[in-house]
Amino acid sequence: MIYRGIEMTYAAIYKWCKKFTQIYVNQIRRRRPKPTGKQHLDEVVIPIKSQQCYIWRAVDVEGQVLDILIQRYCDKRVDKKFFRKLLKSTCFVPRVIVTDKLKSYKAAKREVLKGLELMQHKGLNNCVENSHRLTQVRERRMGRFKSPGGNQRFLSAFELMCGYFHPQQHRQSATEYRKTVRQRLSDWLGVNSHDYYRLSIA
Repeated sequence: MIYRGIEMTYAAIYKWCKKFTQIYVNQIRRRRPKPTGKQHLDEVVIPIKSQQCYIWRAVDVEGQVLDILIQRYCDKRVDKKFFRKLLKSTCFVPRVIVTDKLKSYKAAKREVLKGLELMQHKGLNNCVENSHRLTQVRERRMGRFKSPGGNQRFLSAFELMCGYFHPQQHRQSATEYRKTVRQRLSDWLGVNSHDYYRLSIA
């Protein structure tokens, strides 16, 4: 912006991110492939303003983040809320979910996802546990998260965008990886041009 002779404050950029990020995230969410029948769920503890909070995360078998929920408690009520949020955001009912041995998962599953297979095993959940690492790195760079609500808004956009533009390179050949990246950049340009036209008309 300085190179183009445009002066602005950090507050203006913050307001842009707050206003337009969710629009882009919704567009990307519509374009991503249909989730697999097997999904992994896990929770991790983070401190926010000296209080213990939990990040609930769901990923597919390829490690792509499907949804995130941040809450102050870890019980059946929160599990039910996360299950409903996941079903609403993906519009898809998985065949099986894999979790750790937290007992509230089983209790919530009986009420929300009665016909679903539940596998509770610590060793089978490595892909979602590894997915927490990027969030922990981002937390250190940002000097700790400041509030559950702001953290929820940020991670819901950051995790999906990051996963979209960084596909699992180690799972693909070089040719497949380049093809995937080109396709996603093309989709991104389509999202930007569509929203720019809509906003200019408005």
